Amino acid sequence: MSHEALNRETNQTAIWRKSSYSGGQGDCLELAHNIPALAPVRDSKDPAGPVIPFGRDAWGAFIARLD
Repeated sequence: MSHEALNRETNQTAIWRKSSYSGGQGDCLELAHNIPALAPVRDSKDPAGPVIPFGRDAWGAFIARLD
């Protein structure tokens, strides 16, 4: 699947969740939590823009390193 097709499909089916660290501001990341095996991330300022599809394991490892 091309990046464009993935972006289209993800933006149509995803339920996006904004980071709680944004403090109500628009400048943050959003994560789609309902896509199996992926942790798609996008820029909240550009919801129709590119989606970066991380694997769930990779995203979990990234988050674990932040703590």
